[in-house]
Amino acid sequence: MNSDFLKYQAQTSPYPLGMEVSHAVGSYIYDTNSKKYLDFVAGVSACALGHQHPRVNQAIKDQLDKYSHVMVYGEYSQSPAVEYCKLLASLLPAPLDKTYLVNSGTEAIEGALKLARRTTGRSQLISCHNAYHGNTMGSMSVMGFEERKQIFRPLIPDVDFITFNNEDDLQKITNKTAGIILETIQGGAGFIQPHNDFLKKVRQRCTEVGAMMILDEIQPGFGRTGKLFGFQNYDVVPDIVVMGKGMGGGMPVGAFTASSAMMELLSHDPKLGHITTFGGHPVIASACLATLQEITETNLMAEAMEKEKLFRSLLVHPLIQAIRGKGLMLAVMTKSADITNEVILKCQDKGLILFWLLFETCAIRITPPLTISEEEIREGCSIILEVMDEMMIEK
Repeated sequence: MNSDFLKYQAQTSPYPLGMEVSHAVGSYIYDTNSKKYLDFVAGVSACALGHQHPRVNQAIKDQLDKYSHVMVYGEYSQSPAVEYCKLLASLLPAPLDKTYLVNSGTEAIEGALKLARRTTGRSQLISCHNAYHGNTMGSMSVMGFEERKQIFRPLIPDVDFITFNNEDDLQKITNKTAGIILETIQGGAGFIQPHNDFLKKVRQRCTEVGAMMILDEIQPGFGRTGKLFGFQNYDVVPDIVVMGKGMGGGMPVGAFTASSAMMELLSHDPKLGHITTFGGHPVIASACLATLQEITETNLMAEAMEKEKLFRSLLVHPLIQAIRGKGLMLAVMTKSADITNEVILKCQDKGLILFWLLFETCAIRITPPLTISEEEIREGCSIILEVMDEMMIEK
């Protein structure tokens, strides 16, 4: 299968890991040789409830027996999408009460950027250095990593950058700014949390000058940081919240939510301000609804914080310099990219899936399913420590 994978399927890097997947259940992925791997990555934070969660699977099957795609987004009333958006509105703080469902996180970013410009009538967008918000042209324009962007220029104009957690930079948000987009916790940069009420100060500045505050919750959202959304840890409410990844229980989806007054601007002057064929797909929306119900009706969010403590207590080693992040969005920091690469690859050989972050080369990603057990955490951490011990002996 790997030879056909490389021959017929477009690749994203010169050296993909190339595991030949047979099936996946719970916290484990199995290859075609029947070897099982404990999953500490969850499809890069997407499989919030692990693999083949019964509630999500059943919701998908039930909806398939009713109908699949019937009409482009926004024309027909379809119960899975309606129920989902209604439940989401009940769980979000005012005035975040209307949601636009799309197909991926990056499409949700595109919609949010358009909404900020439509609402304010302004053009300037501000993002952060080392930010990642997706890889389509608009999303790439607010990516704060020039090495990944240069070859694709020109991108959309009138985008400026500040440094995350740098309060002095907030003066760059002015009455010419349509919106500032921030990851609630910077992902690709190394799972960097906001410090010293940074997000509250951004909120205050945006309110002063009439700019939209957009928070990218694509990674932290849906229980990963102990709250439904990461921003709820920092006593702030954005004008637009963007979501994806974990919201679909492993299915492809994204969304952006704002006030009804703002969202209604996409329906006129011009009409069809944002359109998508498959956004709100009933099968996907059913998976989203089941996922949201499971996360909010159980103790998974509170357990994420206890599991963080367990990870931090276990992952103590001379090769580990720090552990960044919150809840089950953790980055184990080593001294060098070489150490990080070796740990990730050797752990996979021993049956543990770890992964990299986009820009911070010294970070080892740990973003397991919220459903991971304490026993599985201990099992995976013992493999990490075993690999690091072997590396110390070899060197």
